Amino acid sequence: MTEQQRSGVVRDINGPIVTIDLPGARSGEQVRIGELGLIGEIISLSGQQAVVQTYESTDGVRPGEPAIGLGWPLSAELGPGLMGGIFDGVQRPLEKIALESGDYIRRGLALPALDRERRWPFVPQPELSVGQRVGVGAVLGSVQETATVVHKVLVPPGIEGELIELARAGDYDIETVVARVRDARGGEHDLRLYHRWPVRKPRPYRRRDDGISPLITGQRVIDTFFPQLKGGKGAVPGPFGAGKTVVQQQIARWSNAEIVIYVGCGERGNELVDVLETFPKLEDPYTGRKLMEKTLLVANTSNMPVVAREASIYIGLTMAEYYRDMGYDVVMLADSTSRWAEALREVSGRLGQMPVEEGYPAYLASRLAAVYERAGRVETYGAGSGSVTLIGAVSPPGGDFSEPVTSHTKDIIETFWALSKELADARHYPSIDWVTSFSAHVHTAAQWWHQEVDRNWEQRRAQALALLARDAELARIVNLVGPEALSDAQRWQLEGAALVKEGVLQQSALDPVDTFCSPAKQFALLDLALSIYDRGMALIELGVPVRELQELPQLAKMRRCKSAYSSEQIESIRAFGQEIEQVFESIRLEYAKQGEMV
Repeated sequence: MTEQQRSGVVRDINGPIVTIDLPGARSGEQVRIGELGLIGEIISLSGQQAVVQTYESTDGVRPGEPAIGLGWPLSAELGPGLMGGIFDGVQRPLEKIALESGDYIRRGLALPALDRERRWPFVPQPELSVGQRVGVGAVLGSVQETATVVHKVLVPPGIEGELIELARAGDYDIETVVARVRDARGGEHDLRLYHRWPVRKPRPYRRRDDGISPLITGQRVIDTFFPQLKGGKGAVPGPFGAGKTVVQQQIARWSNAEIVIYVGCGERGNELVDVLETFPKLEDPYTGRKLMEKTLLVANTSNMPVVAREASIYIGLTMAEYYRDMGYDVVMLADSTSRWAEALREVSGRLGQMPVEEGYPAYLASRLAAVYERAGRVETYGAGSGSVTLIGAVSPPGGDFSEPVTSHTKDIIETFWALSKELADARHYPSIDWVTSFSAHVHTAAQWWHQEVDRNWEQRRAQALALLARDAELARIVNLVGPEALSDAQRWQLEGAALVKEGVLQQSALDPVDTFCSPAKQFALLDLALSIYDRGMALIELGVPVRELQELPQLAKMRRCKSAYSSEQIESIRAFGQEIEQVFESIRLEYAKQGEMV
């Protein structure tokens, strides 16, 4: 044992909750339980007695076995080697675990998150020299972690003072001291390529900024209708089978974030296997490099210990904040926060805490808020602006959005992509319901769209949503009295809404052309659908029968444009729009001539 470690003894075991006697124990401290050395964390103290939640199964552990306090809280190792990695809920590298213990994680297995033997090419910061004062977050140098990511070596939080040593350029392992700092009290701190940080404590920053640019995901219903800003907080609630995981995977694959962190928290193993198998084969559309060069995965499936689900969210957030502090835009996807909340409920029940709504603990809302509030765009101490965009999936039982996790999440987040079972059953994907969903970022995102794509974006978006709302009203009338009760203008409104739904909102994740849609193509498709609707409405006012317009072959072709033309073929979409204009103009001239004859 090290000087920090202290020995104790196991007294009581209640599932993942273990009571131990441990002199000098501190709340939040990591411990090792039993002969196997199971990983755990102290969550309650009473005198010399501590209550520990273990991140592994306690089957076979007996009272009287040893318990060891490690002297530090549950922490993440932060340094070169994270990118492209796959970790479990407490940041153990799964690829090394597979080599060490096979397909199943051996209990008590302790492996460091970062490779101690690999050497990294460290380049010191040119502006730094010995004798300078450095503060929290100052950039000491850099390491080319992957071809896509330059890893900045930062002064860890809590350390500032005079730089008394800085390593030369060269190859070093992460345990090598690359800098020394003398603080105001004369104490010296050895700085390495990595450091540890307690995962439940948010990393500090200089100040919080407002988001200014949207997170482009390549998904039309998200980017065009319910945009998310970089540094924003979003949620994807939906019942079983509505497509939450696919939506999150699409965001992970195609978003314009510089770093992607995907946390599979309590989800089915086959879904995570799909992620682990497909992500290494994917190409980043923005750099042309492998997607895994800017991605790391935290895999904590539903058959893994339930308490580790709670830790996995904090592990992912801490790594996201670390790359944010380097000045990167990070997107973290948590699938799902409902499973995380279920872990809170189980531990709370075993501790005998008073349950409130649906058995969840009274602190559910505050814990959710604390997690989501770690997202944001900030000014870092030494690397400019960075952001963490947090998007959590929510799995309400039976699709009931009034249940506690969904309702509390809705109060916290800024973007709400509500998935509909009815749309999913109708094979409309992504099944994001345009009536229930909302975004608080539309006006800010509009500034970017107007500057980068088209100044009519906000007006066209509002027109499309109004048309979809009118479609919902007319659909209720049709269900009651049939389509014969509608006028030609109302039938054309239904047709226009169908063009928007089928030609713009629907998007197949499996279509090689349509799986990703650039902002320019998104607006071109939306503008095309609404232009057809506008020209058609003008013709109906002239007396053209709606059936004649509905039978035009160009309408069916418009619905196929999303798959027929890639994001580089915007001019082809516009040329098709001009072709449709000519068709409508010829119809207008024909009916105008008939009117003159009459």
